[in-house]
Amino acid sequence: MKIFAVGMNYGLHNKELDGTFYKPEAPVIFTKADSALLKNGKPFFIPDFMGRIDYEAELVVRICKLGKNISQRFAHRYYDALTVGIDFTARELQKKLRDAGQPWEICKGFDGSAALGEWVEKDKFLNVQQLRFHLDINGETVQEGYAGDMLFQIDELVSYISRYFTLKTGDLLYTGTPVGVGPVHINDYLEGYLEERKVLELRCK
Repeated sequence: MKIFAVGMNYGLHNKELDGTFYKPEAPVIFTKADSALLKNGKPFFIPDFMGRIDYEAELVVRICKLGKNISQRFAHRYYDALTVGIDFTARELQKKLRDAGQPWEICKGFDGSAALGEWVEKDKFLNVQQLRFHLDINGETVQEGYAGDMLFQIDELVSYISRYFTLKTGDLLYTGTPVGVGPVHINDYLEGYLEERKVLELRCK
């Protein structure tokens, strides 16, 4: 199983981080180790030696069959379910790595950094590119997203990634986070919603 993730895929989030609303020339792709996966409501243990850890709520797509060099027009055939996940990010470390032009894996791919909700079959939705999702912390909504705001849409991402990596059944794609990221703290209770369906819940420790 491979975990792919997309950076800088919502313009307002880019402005939030860098002060400018912009679209990258191509999707910004990075990977997470399989030990990053956190599911079934297990707690997220905040790594206290990594500085500030931010939540980044995202739509996550589940790849359902083998594919390589997938045409964008056929990309929808290669995923069968979606959920909400959290791309936990060591924000201060990320800034240092970005400033130095170094890879992101340490700040993005550490153990437990890819929280994953319960899957909802794709055929439950009329159009996955019109889905809304949100994240609540301690009962208050802190982040809201609309898939239509993605700079690179889901089918574009699946097609693009498949040029470089053979996609296999069970691979995951975190599609990027909207504006509104922020830090997590011990005892925070996180709940992720896909439309109005709660698909994710976990506590920070």
